[in-house]
Amino acid sequence: MTEEQRVADLTELLTRLGATDPGAWARSEVEEDIPQVARFLFLRQAWQHIVADGDTTWIEAWRDLAAQSPDAPCAGIGPALERLLATGARPQDIATVVRVMQYGTLFGLCYLLDDPGAVEPEVAELAWALVEIDEEGTVGRHIGGLHESLLETDPSGREMRPVAES
Repeated sequence: MTEEQRVADLTELLTRLGATDPGAWARSEVEEDIPQVARFLFLRQAWQHIVADGDTTWIEAWRDLAAQSPDAPCAGIGPALERLLATGARPQDIATVVRVMQYGTLFGLCYLLDDPGAVEPEVAELAWALVEIDEEGTVGRHIGGLHESLLETDPSGREMRPVAES
């Protein structure tokens, strides 16, 4: 298969997967040997763990869950949400705060996958990475730089920018 055909095939795949600028992702994979499809898929999956832009349905779900099991792990969110709402906080504002904090955590984890840093000098030789594997579990290319593409994969398309108030 030619490079041009591989770029075309990857562009078509990334388009179906919903990538913005799928041609750039595909060219980078082919020309620079960066596993862009794997990067995109990891980030797309990771975003599914972030409160969706404008979604407040989780607030009631957490309140109900906490009311049903007040001693369960994370049940403290129920009373906290009750107090916030009682002060007049809008559910949309609570969701925005949570979404931004979740983004910050995801960014930190993506960065940590690339660079564990010298946080623990006792184990300076220890490191980790996210890698591709095949069906047999054979390790392939390193999937790095996730934090660099996190904003551009925001499902809202706004790269975590606020909604323009009208």
